[in-house]
Amino acid sequence: QVQLVESGGGLVQPGESLKLSCAASGFAFSQYVLAWYRQSPGKERTLVALIRPFGGFTMYADSAKGRFSISRDDDKSTCSLQMNNLKPEDTAVYYCGAVRSTSQYWGQGTQVTDSP
Repeated sequence: QVQLVESGGGLVQPGESLKLSCAASGFAFSQYVLAWYRQSPGKERTLVALIRPFGGFTMYADSAKGRFSISRDDDKSTCSLQMNNLKPEDTAVYYCGAVRSTSQYWGQGTQVTDSP
């Protein structure tokens, strides 16, 4: 059974940090592109960051560059998103996803709220 379980969300104040984690099981984790997306109320789900397999090439949305860092641990089948200097506009539900060819899996999401 495929599972992606996010954790680490919460309520923070502007300028604080959070680290989101995604624990995966049930598929060939090391062969998948891993990504973090986010969705705010009334808005579309958008890409925050991704990391490719076999070398770990990373890509970030402009809003995340310089503040967020994505990483993966293929031995533990986990993916993390370190978020620094959080802003109110980062408030959203954050989803972990794994994509390979025509296969994609998603977690249930974790809420991040940045409120003064």
